Amino acid sequence: MEEKEVFAKLFNSITVESKEHIDAIILSMRYEDAKFLLIQAVKHAYNQGIYTLGESEIISKSIRVLSETKEKE
Repeated sequence: MEEKEVFAKLFNSITVESKEHIDAIILSMRYEDAKFLLIQAVKHAYNQGIYTLGESEIISKSIRVLSETKEKE
């Protein structure tokens, strides 16, 4: 099986194969995709030490609220 070449790695977790793949992600994005990507971006920034402890707590709670809201619908 031939492995595809990695064009980029979004948020150090999502493999992208080409510029066209990025365009496809953007054009086909729905609510769940957007939520997933934002959570990955926040986790990546947290792992890079971007946020203070207080900011991390607020972001964590925000993610839980967003997740719970969609599950209730």
